[in-house]
Amino acid sequence: MIAEAGLAALWLAGALAALQLAMAVIGIARGRDDVAAAVRPVAIVQGVLAALAMALLINLFLNSDMSVKLVVENSHSAKPWLYKFAGAWGNHEGSMLLWVTILGLAGGAVAIFERSLPERTLVATLGAQATIALGFYAFLLFSSNPFARLTPAAPDGLGLNPLLQDPGLAFHPPTLYTGYVGLSVAFSFAVGALVTRDVGPGFAKAMRPWVLIAWIFLTLGITAGSYWAYYELGWGGWWFWDPVENASLMPWLAATALLHSVTVLATRDGLRAWTIMLAVVAFSMSMIGTFLVRSGILTSVHAFAVDPERGAFILALLAIYIGGALALFAARIGTVRAGTTFDPVSREGGLVANNLLLSVILGIVLIGTLYPIVAASFGVQLSVGPPFFNKAAGPIALALVAVMAVGPLLRWRRDEARAVVGRVALPIAATVVAAVALLFVWPGVLPWAGLSLAAGLAVASVAPLWKRNLRRTPMFTYGMVLAHLGIAVSLAGMASDSAFTRETLVAVRAGEAARVGPYSVTLDGISPVIGENWSALEAQLTATRGDDSTRLHPQLRFFANPPTSTNESAILTALDGQLYTVLGQPDGQGRWQLRLWWKPFVTLIWFGGVLIALGGALSLVGRLRRERRSAVRAAWA
Repeated sequence: MIAEAGLAALWLAGALAALQLAMAVIGIARGRDDVAAAVRPVAIVQGVLAALAMALLINLFLNSDMSVKLVVENSHSAKPWLYKFAGAWGNHEGSMLLWVTILGLAGGAVAIFERSLPERTLVATLGAQATIALGFYAFLLFSSNPFARLTPAAPDGLGLNPLLQDPGLAFHPPTLYTGYVGLSVAFSFAVGALVTRDVGPGFAKAMRPWVLIAWIFLTLGITAGSYWAYYELGWGGWWFWDPVENASLMPWLAATALLHSVTVLATRDGLRAWTIMLAVVAFSMSMIGTFLVRSGILTSVHAFAVDPERGAFILALLAIYIGGALALFAARIGTVRAGTTFDPVSREGGLVANNLLLSVILGIVLIGTLYPIVAASFGVQLSVGPPFFNKAAGPIALALVAVMAVGPLLRWRRDEARAVVGRVALPIAATVVAAVALLFVWPGVLPWAGLSLAAGLAVASVAPLWKRNLRRTPMFTYGMVLAHLGIAVSLAGMASDSAFTRETLVAVRAGEAARVGPYSVTLDGISPVIGENWSALEAQLTATRGDDSTRLHPQLRFFANPPTSTNESAILTALDGQLYTVLGQPDGQGRWQLRLWWKPFVTLIWFGGVLIALGGALSLVGRLRRERRSAVRAAWA
């Protein structure tokens, strides 16, 4: 009965989404305040029912209920409980249910906590959120039922893709989906503001926490996904410009631009049209990412290959939501006042330049991702890989870093060019010193520029704290400093990995050694090992650097359900980089293939990602604390 209860909860949640939309339309169009007042509780109950459906699906996976088709196709009774738990969303239907669950909970949270917006704007926002949810409920119920029964029940399941049997799977998808859903909430706020003609600082202040939440979780999800691919796939790279990787990057780029724009609108009443448009673009990118991953048109370890009918359903939703939003934008943009003006040399001007460059990078990634798909539909097979993205987006990204260094040092509304030069003198000096020093180890043009600008950005990031009382500095200022510093740290890691990585591919016998970077790696032997649901051949390696020796154990793993073999890398982390080792196949002559990388400072990439997310979290907490104090003071006034 658990599957039937889950399906019933899903139907009820879908029905409440339809009711929520209808009540919002009636409440706004006919001025029925009594009907509009009921939208909040309906949104809350809808979120609870969606969460209940997800909890029941997880229960089916944990109990290995082999009468449920989804469990049979994506789990096995012998799997560790963590992979049964994460397997609930390691598939098409479960991942879509997780999506609508987070969507429903987010709508409920807006209904509970949002008190600053005018009631009409809030009701319109919840109506827009219900519209989004209703489409995905229909998709699940009519095209991708996660609770479908299998008669007769199977004796056991087929198992989960071994590449997804990793603790990261329990973390990575929920963080990305929370980011996507946060953008849907921002989109709903934008639609609500357009419907009620209430585009101003109040709407921006209500939207900003959700944009920050989306941006934080997208940052964490992309960072975690990058490191998962790095250590799990065994090819030593942290980003391959895979279309599914790009599907998460594009919403992050749009969310970054939206975050800066909504901040200007909330604090300075500027960039009104920019903010609305970027909210639409950011949600559009999350929808495009959903289509790419779940339509079956891509082949990727990240993607769910499903039938084209489901892809057509998602494409129709994408057209309805994005087309409707753009039509509403075109119809109502004339009613949106321009807001306050500012000089080109100002912080607002720097943020506009920042947004323009982010938009150009987003356009490059979007075109490079979709062009091969469009070409394939005309019978032309081609691929767009790292060379294109690095050459097209790389220089623009470096220009963006330069703007990022200068922007926070500018004054609001207007500034003097001479004064700006004085403020950026130290970051420029740091950039020049780094550039000259790197000439002695010439890493290549882009890495050289990246490392040099990273040094300048690191100095510029902390510049807003100069000559300030640090104890009285707002928390969100520290958040900005930390996030920009994280960008500098990640950029330094990317450039170092690109410039200084060393790779060795050898075939060695037991007792023989190979060198890579500062390490000598000796193969001591090969032995069989048994895991919970796999067997493996494990290499015993000794990595020696000076007087220090460390044992490493890369594996060739074999899974029975489904029958698959994988490479499990072994990584040694030092302060100045990582030694990355992979065991290959035997050559039939008593030798084993070893692939070794020395990757200087590569860990800075993910450390920087964590700093960026932490900076976002500090900004979120700082903004919420300030707004709460303002509300308390206003209540006592």
